[in-house]
Amino acid sequence: MSYAVKEMFATLQGEGAQSGRAAIFCRFTGCNLWSGREQDRAQAHCTFCDTDFIGTNGPGGGRFATPEDLASALQSHWQQATKHDQHRYVVFTGGEPLLQLDSSLIKAVKALGFTIAVETNGTLPAPPGIDWICVSPKPGMKIVQTHGDELKLVYPQQKLPPSLFTSMDFTHFWLQPLDDAEQLKHTQQAVHYCQSHPQWRLSLQTHKLIGIP
Repeated sequence: MSYAVKEMFATLQGEGAQSGRAAIFCRFTGCNLWSGREQDRAQAHCTFCDTDFIGTNGPGGGRFATPEDLASALQSHWQQATKHDQHRYVVFTGGEPLLQLDSSLIKAVKALGFTIAVETNGTLPAPPGIDWICVSPKPGMKIVQTHGDELKLVYPQQKLPPSLFTSMDFTHFWLQPLDDAEQLKHTQQAVHYCQSHPQWRLSLQTHKLIGIP
């Protein structure tokens, strides 16, 4: 299996329990909930997505013929960004990363000492070997990945009240304010909900706040 990557870059994790951690982000192309084309947005299951995951033309992007090729590219990005070989951390995202992330790639990446995280919409089962699973549900879709490390819900969504997920087997439950023209209003709503439902915590997109990718 070859792997199509939109972009790959060194950054800090900006959201959730791993916020502030040095990481390589690997964004796969493709998603099972939206084509990525603006003309299809209104009919998509995820109408608020703000990510470009079409093609392989982003920084560090490309098509990688083998798991080892992609693992080697991740290692090169890490070595260019830091002088330390310890605490290697990669976040596979998308689009929907579980369309491409498989056991062969997991094995190749872990052989190079990386801790592996994934940010998924939860509609596909995660293969064994992933160290940190973050599920971000989308409206109208059945969640099959009902356990993991954190559930991150963009808030508010009319058809996705937080109460739908509180019985699922996650360690952390996050509300992330919807990033649109009314973001301040959404943030205030999320704050109020977290105060009255302390199982939930507020997640802010700190990478956007400090101006890094």
